[in-house]
Amino acid sequence: MLLLRPPTNPAGVPPDLRRPPVDLEVVVPAKDEEGRLPATLEAVRGLLAARPWSSAVVVVDNDSVDGTLDICRDRAGARVPVHVIGCSEHGKGAAVHRGLATSTARYTGFLDADNATPVRHLDTAMDLLAQGWSAVIGSRLAEGAPRPARQSVLRQGGSWLFHRTAHHLLPDIADSQCGFKFFDGALVRAVLPRCRIDGFSFDVELLALIARGGGRIAEIPVDWTDVPGSTFSARRDGLRSMADLLRISLSR
Repeated sequence: MLLLRPPTNPAGVPPDLRRPPVDLEVVVPAKDEEGRLPATLEAVRGLLAARPWSSAVVVVDNDSVDGTLDICRDRAGARVPVHVIGCSEHGKGAAVHRGLATSTARYTGFLDADNATPVRHLDTAMDLLAQGWSAVIGSRLAEGAPRPARQSVLRQGGSWLFHRTAHHLLPDIADSQCGFKFFDGALVRAVLPRCRIDGFSFDVELLALIARGGGRIAEIPVDWTDVPGSTFSARRDGLRSMADLLRISLSR
């Protein structure tokens, strides 16, 4: 079983947002996810309950107006607690940032509310983090990953352009956009104050800062499913994501 490091309380975090230190905290950003979140929470908690790590799930509610909060509250307590915190600043990046920054866990990271990347890949991620890797990220393009189902032509074209542009910032990373990333907790909390992007490109900035600081990033092959219900818009969010990549590049 992993041994906890002494807990650290991130500076500037209100006491009501701090949670008990555990080996692993899984952050799930959520905005109006009452349809997809229940199955994901059951899958995540089921795996965590069967592992020797002390763990918790943190759902970061991004101003949901459906039953997302009720779903989370119904699953509080028990072997693997579900904590719920809010994030009024819109954007997946802002929600993930809030969850990671308020954690005191030895290891922390995030996965999507639709469980598009199955939680079972956590076993590999935790093994690598315990070996000293700074970050472990899921990849749909790494050798050994199944080929995902084809998306629309617009999504395919936007994805290709995004990956080509992001490659200049992260030349050693094949897939920076898979929603499955886990980190050494102390390291990621040290880097987060320098992050400025709150949209879908936030993880490119985070990984770039980790790499620039000498952190080691492991990319693991994962199987991924394009689950219906995504809030990502190729037209709206794609243009903003490209603009954010430019901002990240200019800040180097």
